[in-house]
Amino acid sequence: MSSSPSADLLASASSALAVLLVLLACVELGDAAAAVGVYRLIQYDLAGAPLGSPAASLNHHAAALPLPAGADLSRSALVAPLLDLPLAFLREYLAEKKHLGGLLILLPKKLNDEDASANSEGKGQVKSSLAELEKLLLHEEVPYPVYFAFQDDHFDNLLSDIRKIASSGQPASATTGGYKLVVSTPEPRKVPSPTISNIQGWLPGLKGEGDTEQLPTIAIVANYDTFGAAPALSVGSDSNGSGAVALLEIARLFSRLYSSPKTRGKYNLLFGLTSGGPYNYNGTNKWLRGFDQRVRETIDYAICLNSVGSWDNELWMHVSKPPENPYIKQIFEDFSDVSKEMGVSVGIKHKKINVSNPRVAWEHEQFSRFRVTALTLSELSSPPEFLESTGGLYDNRESAGAESVIRTVRLVSESLARHIYGLKGRNIDVFAENSSLAINPHYIQSWLDLLSQTPRVAPFLQKNDPFIAALKKELSEHTADVHVQSDVLDGMFTFYDATKATLNVYQVASVTFDLLFLLVIGSYLIILFSFLVITTRGLDDLINIFRRPPSRKVKGA
Repeated sequence: MSSSPSADLLASASSALAVLLVLLACVELGDAAAAVGVYRLIQYDLAGAPLGSPAASLNHHAAALPLPAGADLSRSALVAPLLDLPLAFLREYLAEKKHLGGLLILLPKKLNDEDASANSEGKGQVKSSLAELEKLLLHEEVPYPVYFAFQDDHFDNLLSDIRKIASSGQPASATTGGYKLVVSTPEPRKVPSPTISNIQGWLPGLKGEGDTEQLPTIAIVANYDTFGAAPALSVGSDSNGSGAVALLEIARLFSRLYSSPKTRGKYNLLFGLTSGGPYNYNGTNKWLRGFDQRVRETIDYAICLNSVGSWDNELWMHVSKPPENPYIKQIFEDFSDVSKEMGVSVGIKHKKINVSNPRVAWEHEQFSRFRVTALTLSELSSPPEFLESTGGLYDNRESAGAESVIRTVRLVSESLARHIYGLKGRNIDVFAENSSLAINPHYIQSWLDLLSQTPRVAPFLQKNDPFIAALKKELSEHTADVHVQSDVLDGMFTFYDATKATLNVYQVASVTFDLLFLLVIGSYLIILFSFLVITTRGLDDLINIFRRPPSRKVKGA
């Protein structure tokens, strides 16, 4: 006896529903909680030794501090706010080569836009923590992926949920459920032939009639690039964005003086924005090598500007030649005279260069190697260590103040003007406030803001980068014969790409939940199946389905 069409239709529908539910039950339950931008720890080789993090892909359950005793993090990605992450913990994992699935460091959300009302103690703590963290991560090989992100409400909620799961005494895993952090990115590749670009411009001086001698030159120089643990976040507002901005304003001021033959000085002014500063001032070396020797010999002296955005009362003049040197003595006296009028002080630090050692601590030392008198003006009283104070994570807009840059510009510009125009000993303010030659605070503020939003790690800046084009355009507004010199970065460095990525955060159900869910669905399907059989074929047919069929006996031949 055949079943009715309606019964067949019902049976087909129930079968399809059963298949769908079984498939759903077999799939791991997970919802994308968030997708956020993250910044990868730098990866580079120094003299063939790998440093930073060579890993980029991440696919592990999230864990948070504090950790239970004996926790195994080899399959976990640790999520830690900056101020909660003990450096001793990281040092231990690196020194003992312990396995860690990954590390996500949450930076304070105000890092790029500090609240003006925030207390200085809190800012100091963040800055010192970041400096120590960078120092550790930059000089070690970190065998697991490390990312930075800015802490916000989503991450606060994520940390809270992770800690609730951890309070059960079991780490997040496929068994307990929790959150999974996933970064899907291709394997990082070497940056081929990283370029450094130097930008120069001239303000030619005024020659007298019948004067065939080359005019002397004064060079004002600042490197504009940066280096830090996260290349995509290394904006270097103070080091050395402040120096580059000061140079641009000095060029603007003297372009007004030099625009008229009546006020044009008898000195050429050479302005140089150099690259490769963190890498032994490699760009400065190449820039100087590119000059004809006769041009180098016309340079009376060079003033290099480095980290001038956070000083109040004291600036330092670093030199390689002894303070008794006539040029050095004269320059120092010029700075001292103006600084006294400004109510600030300029100190002098003498450090001989070791010609046999290729490492240079200051930019002026590259000039000294070419026998050109030079100095560095900086708020730093001592030379920084290798790859330190080069515009790391802590060097953001809050680190550089327009007032400090204005003081630097005033000190350098007035000193230069008195030297160029023979005004020594005469209390004359060439760049007096409210005059047509006054320093422009808005100009300085705007450029500081721009540089504080622009990562400038040289290997990731192409020679046709819009930022380099913007610097060239700006220098062209104030100087002549503007030229960009692009060259390959020399030295022992190899860099790798993949500096940014997208982190997907998934909320994952536990296996226990999956099994329970499967059990419920299975019970439901059995009941549904039994109901359909009873209503369409009767109870006897249902019993016959589960009854063991009678065995068949094989008759002998």
